[in-house]
Amino acid sequence: MPSNKSVSDAPIVQFTNCRILRSHQLQREDLWVREGKILNPEKLFFEEKGSADIQLDCKDSIIAPGFIDVQINGGFGVDFSLATDDFKSGIDLVSQKILSHGVTSFCPTLVTSPPAVYHQVLPQISIRNGGAHGAGILGAHLEGPFISKEKKGAHPEHCLRTFEAGAFQDLLATYGSLHCVRIVTLAPEMKRSSEVIRELTKRGICVSLGHSVANLSQAEDAVQHGATFITHLFNAMLPFHHRDPGIVGLLTSDKIPAGRRVFYGMISDGIHTNPAALRIAHRAHPKGLVLVTDAIAGMGLAPGRHTLGQQVVEIDGLNTYIAGTKTLSGSVATMDTCVRHFQEATGCSVEIALEAASLHPAQLLGIEHKKGTLNYDSDADFLMLNDGLYVQATYIAGEEVWRQDALGM
Repeated sequence: MPSNKSVSDAPIVQFTNCRILRSHQLQREDLWVREGKILNPEKLFFEEKGSADIQLDCKDSIIAPGFIDVQINGGFGVDFSLATDDFKSGIDLVSQKILSHGVTSFCPTLVTSPPAVYHQVLPQISIRNGGAHGAGILGAHLEGPFISKEKKGAHPEHCLRTFEAGAFQDLLATYGSLHCVRIVTLAPEMKRSSEVIRELTKRGICVSLGHSVANLSQAEDAVQHGATFITHLFNAMLPFHHRDPGIVGLLTSDKIPAGRRVFYGMISDGIHTNPAALRIAHRAHPKGLVLVTDAIAGMGLAPGRHTLGQQVVEIDGLNTYIAGTKTLSGSVATMDTCVRHFQEATGCSVEIALEAASLHPAQLLGIEHKKGTLNYDSDADFLMLNDGLYVQATYIAGEEVWRQDALGM
């Protein structure tokens, strides 16, 4: 066999006996990987006259792009909204632990906090590639503090802020820096929010609408100015009303600028959103649905009391409440659980369920050329799953970073 080293000395791995999620369909094809990228086998055969160095039998597994979680507040005892001296070891722990749930990239999320917390925590978050050390970090999601008092949910009221005359300068002063920020959730009905949305969008930061009492017209204005996401649809916003559907109305609005798509986050844990509401949203706007965990520090831990930023929360089964209340405060569901529940609740195809946790978040962040698909030349971040959509192995840049042991398979 002719040498396959004409272009690169790196080994070529061929994953065989698998069904690959590509072009919105599961296709019975082999997956070829070299130097952390998905390889086009035709180019390899005909231009390089190359072949595989290693063949791996996937035993009829599904191979899908790695999951991307754009709203995760912490997990496994770590709270991203707590300014601690060992913050970096905390974020490292979460990024390692979520590999077993199929997450290969994420946006660590901070809930409404005092400025001092942002100033201390944000410099410790750095955008980085994933690997054996854990899932990649795509940048921070700052949920608050520029949100509505009426729809604060689990956010501490004493830390909420409004935009004063400086507007964007107020935001900069509050956060300290936007260096590693990827998403900002704000309430679009706030005075001067349009200016802030424009400035954030100009800097490549995704603006999400949430924790808000905005009517549809205010939400549409925000989209005209650049907002592209809705934070945990249905939760912490005005309920849908037929005469003014509020932010929810964006799913079928005819005022979305041409060529733009509004995405919306969904906590598909069986608690935050009734399955009927999940089905309504999905049927109204299937291509915009982005599964998020909204996980808190208690994810992966036993029931009891944990923190969410400045608040104490109580976990009771899959329910998480602000201690002493019935206010929901994030979830303890993992991303693979959300994917399975979404498929079960909506009756959608396996392909659609998997893309809601991979392709759609990648499109939201504008990184679909390298993440969220198994297209040629994209990053080889992918999962092996069984037909029940349980994760069996996780790969980042073509390297296995987690595998279910034989007993658990």
